[in-house]
Amino acid sequence: MDFSILLVGHGSRAQQGNDEIEAFANHWRAQHPEWHIDVCFIEFAEVLLDAGFDVAAKNSNKVIVVPLILNAAGHVKMEVPEHLAKARLRHPEVEFLYAPHIGAGDAVLSIMKRSLKNVMASLDMPDPKSTGVIILGRGSSDRIANGEVAKMARWLWEESQHELIDIAFTGITYPRLETAVQRQIKLGMTQVCILPYYLFTGTLITRIDKQVAHLQAQYPQIRFGLGHYFGFEPEIYETLGQRVLDLIEEMPPKMMECDGCNYRQIAQEHGHGHQH
Repeated sequence: MDFSILLVGHGSRAQQGNDEIEAFANHWRAQHPEWHIDVCFIEFAEVLLDAGFDVAAKNSNKVIVVPLILNAAGHVKMEVPEHLAKARLRHPEVEFLYAPHIGAGDAVLSIMKRSLKNVMASLDMPDPKSTGVIILGRGSSDRIANGEVAKMARWLWEESQHELIDIAFTGITYPRLETAVQRQIKLGMTQVCILPYYLFTGTLITRIDKQVAHLQAQYPQIRFGLGHYFGFEPEIYETLGQRVLDLIEEMPPKMMECDGCNYRQIAQEHGHGHQH
């Protein structure tokens, strides 16, 4: 093997979230025993980016950096590239390749369709015309990242019989979950399916569980169904595996919306570099 893989997780204040990423990596290793896969985190963990790059550089002269991240916001566009540039200076003999993030595409749509079907089943398959759907993302100061959630809502609307599919966010931006629920109830929905747009558990998943419990108490006449986050779904493994194969076979990577622009340069000039 002439390459190694560095899987980059976000990291969580809740240890269970980091443990799930490690478990994800173990499952991925089992699927590809011929690949050497290391793990590091952007924040809230023991092995962060610099240490991860250094470990991976010891294992091979070619390192494929794979972000285990749904949306391209500051972490994917700025923070990882900044640390990657420093790693290239520390290890000039190593070729570092940066794979695209997971993104909003057919793989995520497939997961969401299955999640919605499961939530509807838990509600005894009510009429989708009177059942609203809320896709609940983390929220970002990056409009493109927020737009990916909106894109998935539209795609899900196109391929379902639900007439009302909204988006909401747990932080940073708006609308928040309660506002979206209020809107759906005013529009006559008698059931609400909430689909978390997250990869793994963490403090925000725990918060969502509590929020849904509060909403159920606030609106006892409405039935709420809560979906599961995406992390261990087969489409995630398949997407990351294809990212690796594309780089091995020297396929041109999918362009991020910020590629070819001076996004990072402008942000840095105005003091908006991502630091912890």
